[in-house]
Amino acid sequence: MVVRGPASKVSLEQAEERLLVEAAQKDPSRFGELYENNFERVYAFIARRVRDRDVVEDLTSDVFHKALTNLGRFEWRGVPFAAWLFRIAANVIVDRSSRAAKELSSIDDPAEPPSDTGPEEIENRAQLFRLVDRLPAGQRRAIVMRFAEQKSIREIAHELERTEGAVKQLQFRGMQTLRAKVGKKLGKQNG
Repeated sequence: MVVRGPASKVSLEQAEERLLVEAAQKDPSRFGELYENNFERVYAFIARRVRDRDVVEDLTSDVFHKALTNLGRFEWRGVPFAAWLFRIAANVIVDRSSRAAKELSSIDDPAEPPSDTGPEEIENRAQLFRLVDRLPAGQRRAIVMRFAEQKSIREIAHELERTEGAVKQLQFRGMQTLRAKVGKKLGKQNG
């Protein structure tokens, strides 16, 4: 009986993985097995670098979407397929961090308002902010988080500890109230 060492096991795993990659390159519907074999590794890789679970899930999804989209470009070089996925994951994390930094810098250093913004437009915006401030607390928070902070429904639901449906309902009611109040203000101005 011949006992094979780890080197032959790695070679067998690499050969099987290579066959899976080649099959998926020919038929993208075969990508599922590569996804199943690598999901936990990619998720853990991202989770070690990003602490927000929702963001980790979104980024993991992005990695596999990009991998499937670019699978035809993948060239087998004897390196595990997971290494390619980790490189995609690292790039996705960097891209997200860059976007977040740009958004943060635009908040810290706001651009000058457009030169065509006149006193009337400024007053309209101020009036809108006052109307938003008068909304019930839940509606106000949902509106501010969604439109001023530009958060997703999922992010808002997580922060408010509510369901996504409840957040959508708060947002809907808040928008209805604002429309009604703006309509009344315009009616008074035009009437």
